[in-house]
Amino acid sequence: MMWSTLRRTPALLAIAAVGGCIVGPDYRPPTPRAPAIWASPLADDLNVQAAATSWWGSFNDVELDSLIQRATQANLDLRVAEARLRQSRAVRGGSAADLMPAVDASGSAARARQSENQPFFGALALPPNFPFEYSVYQAGFDASWELDVFGGKRRALEAATADWESAIEARNDTMVSLLAELGRTYIELRGTQERLKIAQRNLALQLEALQLIRARFQGGIATSLDVTRSAALLADLQAAIPPLETVQRAAMYGVAVLLGQSPGDLVTELSVPAALPPVPAQVPIGLPSDLLRRRPDVRRAERQLAAETARVGVAKSDWFPKLSLTGDVGQEGVTVAKWFEPGSQFWSIGPSLQWKALDFGRVRAEVRAQTAAQEGALATYQKAALVALQETENAMVAYAQEQNRHRALIDSVEQNRQSLELANSMYQYGRITFLDVLDARRSLYQADDELAVSDQAISVDLIALYKALGGGWEALPQSPVTTTDARP
Repeated sequence: MMWSTLRRTPALLAIAAVGGCIVGPDYRPPTPRAPAIWASPLADDLNVQAAATSWWGSFNDVELDSLIQRATQANLDLRVAEARLRQSRAVRGGSAADLMPAVDASGSAARARQSENQPFFGALALPPNFPFEYSVYQAGFDASWELDVFGGKRRALEAATADWESAIEARNDTMVSLLAELGRTYIELRGTQERLKIAQRNLALQLEALQLIRARFQGGIATSLDVTRSAALLADLQAAIPPLETVQRAAMYGVAVLLGQSPGDLVTELSVPAALPPVPAQVPIGLPSDLLRRRPDVRRAERQLAAETARVGVAKSDWFPKLSLTGDVGQEGVTVAKWFEPGSQFWSIGPSLQWKALDFGRVRAEVRAQTAAQEGALATYQKAALVALQETENAMVAYAQEQNRHRALIDSVEQNRQSLELANSMYQYGRITFLDVLDARRSLYQADDELAVSDQAISVDLIALYKALGGGWEALPQSPVTTTDARP
């Protein structure tokens, strides 16, 4: 009768586990409050079509495309994120394994001797050849299975799955930051090379002007003051070049490190000047609601909220008893040959119950602590959504305003060029001093440089907008651990 009951116990307990309740709150993703339209006025080239994924392709720069591909394969920050993702996946696998029985195999061999004078043997009449010294050989299996009657282990698996999905989004967020940083550094390099080109051209023109004014001085037409002022402007232009070369080198080194290489590895490749890639004619940015579904940091915060919600159920499960089924089976004998005899078998099986009935104060404290953690995760998610909207609005304003500045600078360059031509003509006829010519020349050089800086700033602001929109991670190959089915 008892054996029959024991045989039915596993089935009965399994039915109880399957039909048991799951403690704790069921997670429902929050609905963020996203505005229907953007608060900032859109620049002429921005539209609310679905945002681009491979945004770097819109610059039509072969070198940038190549750097992006190499960076996604070798960047060290991305490798760290991938390693953490694999770690999270492994932890989740351990939580899934907790739902299954645990089986251990064991074996032992021991040589032992009993005392001949212990009270038990001393009270018996033992034969002279009684084996006080003997060997024992044992091998078998131990099994235990904590039945998840109240769902604590299922909540733990739910939390681990959400942690794993959060690690996926952390990896995607690292990708977004990498792409934006690489794009910004590359644009800074090309913009600096353009400014160097302008500075060297202006330097050559000023050198010719200095030679001309010296010739006029030799002919008694110009004064020594004209010569010194022209030489001072030449020195100013020469002084502007070393800082630009420093920035150029720093950008080359920065690109190399982002590709996981030594700083000097790409100097030869990147030293060949190239034009600053033009911005695309149209930039799709989507709607605010699209942004919150797309940004990896917002998605990560939502998954962290899901994990903390599941852990509330894990904490509450300690209010209920833990039901386990344990057993062991094996062979034992004084020689290995006796293992296979029927009398060498041993086994045991039975349920066990644990209940921390007198420790509810600790359980209540843990539930309160985890509930607070869940509330904190909700606030973190809400803040992440607001910050995403703020960063995007700021990026749109900066991009639009830089375009306005750029148009004004184009007009400034044209006006300064005409002013210099007029000043040269009037100086030849003696209607103005050479100082007026130098002022006009200096203004044109400065306007040229500011226009080049604005060209660079427009591209950098556009990349900042792409980063704020959270794009780029969807277009690149995903690691196998990011695409595995989340089910146990």
